[in-house]
Amino acid sequence: MQQLSGGIRLEKKSIGLVPTMGFLHEGHLSLIEKAKSRCDFVVVSVFVNPTQFAPNEDFDKYPRDLERDKDLLIRKNVDALFLPSENEIYGDNFQTYVEVSGISGILEGKFRPSHFKGVATIVSILLNCVKPDAAFFGQKDAQQTAIIKKMVSDLKLDLSIEICPIVREKDGLAMSSRNSYLSADERNDALVLYKALSSAERMIEEGERKSKNIITEMVNIIGEVKSSALDYIDIVETTAFELSDQLEAGKEYYILIACKIGSTRLIDNIKVKVTR
Repeated sequence: MQQLSGGIRLEKKSIGLVPTMGFLHEGHLSLIEKAKSRCDFVVVSVFVNPTQFAPNEDFDKYPRDLERDKDLLIRKNVDALFLPSENEIYGDNFQTYVEVSGISGILEGKFRPSHFKGVATIVSILLNCVKPDAAFFGQKDAQQTAIIKKMVSDLKLDLSIEICPIVREKDGLAMSSRNSYLSADERNDALVLYKALSSAERMIEEGERKSKNIITEMVNIIGEVKSSALDYIDIVETTAFELSDQLEAGKEYYILIACKIGSTRLIDNIKVKVTR
């Protein structure tokens, strides 16, 4: 991969990377489209990363369909598929990890303490392998993208991180590989996440500025669905990713949800700008 990228760079062509864990959906394909519009040569990586899964999480059952993924990438005219093995990535006696302190300890970090250490490590490895000019990530993993951007900034890595909008089903459900775990009833119940986020957005448009009031309304909406088990709802300012009690005019915020529907844990968010 490094040799291939080196040759592309010698040709003065730009390289775009779309890192994935496979089982591709329209959200991934939208990242590929963005990469193709920005870069001369697009690489998609497929690697289900074991270090970002806790022992009690779904690494073994995480959905995989490599042949389907390959077919989609061919249809999208992706230039290269980077498909490393676990041994090629971590090898024998692997001991080096990347950890972004502070931001990794809140929200997802509270519920999945080792998760972002695994994410930052694998992303740094993929960036070193592919040597892209830009890497493309989805907004659905908003905290992850903030951590990656901070890592790239702190370590002075020579690339840009591009964050692309969430892609949703027609009924509002954010696209995710884990949606395949949902039963038909749970799939319908999962719409409550977007319903709660949309309600929050309306409250802000109507002038509500206290995070506590917005979150209380969202919790009530989520609670209407019996299959739901809420992990958190929080509002953070987008640049520093700090929790915000009071929304201020001129600033942008993420409203973030993590919630189980049945046994499937889903995350979602929206970005809002307070205009007045």
